[in-house]
Amino acid sequence: MKNNLKSLAIVGALSSATTLGAYKLFLEKSSSDAVFSDTPSAFTRMVSDRSGAPAGSLSEFTFAAEKATPAVVHIKTKMTRQVSRQMIDPFEDFFGGFGDFGGGGRRRQPEAQEASGSGVIISADGYIVTNNHVVQDADEVSVILNDKRELKAKVISTDPSTDIAVIQVKASGLPFLTFGDSDALRVGEWVLAVGNPFNLESTVTAGIVSAKGRQNIIDRDKEGVSPLESFIQTDAAVNPGNSGGALVNLKGELIGINTAIYSRTGQFAGYSFAVPVSIVKKVSADLIKYGNVQRGYLGVSIIDVSAKVAEEKDLKVNEGVYVSGFAGSSSAQAAGLKVNDVIVKVDGVETKSSSKLMELVGRKRPGETVVVTVNRDGTLKDFNVVLKNKDGNTNIVKGEATAAVITSEYLGATIANLTEAEKSKLKLTGGVKLTEVNPEGRLGYQGIEKGLIISKIDDKAVKDAKEANDLLQNRKGRVKIEGLDLSGTRYFYVVVL
Repeated sequence: MKNNLKSLAIVGALSSATTLGAYKLFLEKSSSDAVFSDTPSAFTRMVSDRSGAPAGSLSEFTFAAEKATPAVVHIKTKMTRQVSRQMIDPFEDFFGGFGDFGGGGRRRQPEAQEASGSGVIISADGYIVTNNHVVQDADEVSVILNDKRELKAKVISTDPSTDIAVIQVKASGLPFLTFGDSDALRVGEWVLAVGNPFNLESTVTAGIVSAKGRQNIIDRDKEGVSPLESFIQTDAAVNPGNSGGALVNLKGELIGINTAIYSRTGQFAGYSFAVPVSIVKKVSADLIKYGNVQRGYLGVSIIDVSAKVAEEKDLKVNEGVYVSGFAGSSSAQAAGLKVNDVIVKVDGVETKSSSKLMELVGRKRPGETVVVTVNRDGTLKDFNVVLKNKDGNTNIVKGEATAAVITSEYLGATIANLTEAEKSKLKLTGGVKLTEVNPEGRLGYQGIEKGLIISKIDDKAVKDAKEANDLLQNRKGRVKIEGLDLSGTRYFYVVVL
């Protein structure tokens, strides 16, 4: 990781044989969009109405723990990874197909691996929120409920940009957590983390909110990932296996999904980070309803206002988000915003940091309108901005759970969708790009390199990363791949998978 969190490690999923990894959004309250209920339960109303127990008392901790624990599940995954092995038997090497003839070489072999993490039940009919990195690349996902039942789970969809995923088990009448209000969280407030660290099921730890709006947690170098971050920082102990578990307030309401730790060792060292429920709520609802996240954009380049920026730009305000430029089809620019404006509010909510601004805008979908308040030369002005998607229009793209980037251990490569600019330059309507290729993987071993744009597989035009992966994954025998590079030079390969 970069910037101030150099030693940040994604909370890894713990395997029985190996440890894998120590490595912004609001659902509109309309009947058509409502996926989950926010109606407080009788228990929530009871704890809200209690006035006898002092804040942070033992009874509040136990109440919150007893309410949250039944709705937090243990997730186990199985996946196949390609592992490089030293060959000993020369005959095995000779007939194996990928080793160096004559023995003593290395070859890539599939190896089954298991890992685990946590998840939170958010509806009685079995929808569960977890982290993307908990279920990413999994061939099988199973869930162990608090009552010890183990059920197979289906991955509904994932969002690497927020590290959120939704899975579902076939069950009814399950205990679930209602969404709290992460906006109302205050630094110093007590919270509980509930999960399954080190395969220790139903573990509860306590801490306080030590900061809000933390950024630079999600890897920004991954192709196709545009991080949307405003993490809650706490000192509640979180360790490998806690990924995807619940962060709850003392009312037992879900206010975050535990995602990462700050550590030099991969173990808890004082700080953990959770995706706020304001993001979880919107993203999970979109993944269930549309199969992907509908994210609105202002189309602005921004930096946080500091004393130095205020002095350099001669601003009349010391807090807010400075507008330094616009994207090609910026909705903010079309609405009247200008360079040197300082965004101070969105829909009446203060935006003292870029992370807060991105979170508030990210709660909306393309086509929705937000009121953006700016400070322009000391005067406050309101602008009604109709948000656009990343392609510069207001379309809602509903479809199957299509990932923009897919990493295939089988192929030893990462496949990403082409951007609209790349499609336009190459005059393509579809296609994918190989953003990473392992030289020892199935594709890399046969000469295919990073950067190749695949346009056809077995003479079939390729639309996106999911289709390319479906056509190549677990294939056996010869496959014809047609591609080109960004200069337009064409390549033809016949590979054996």
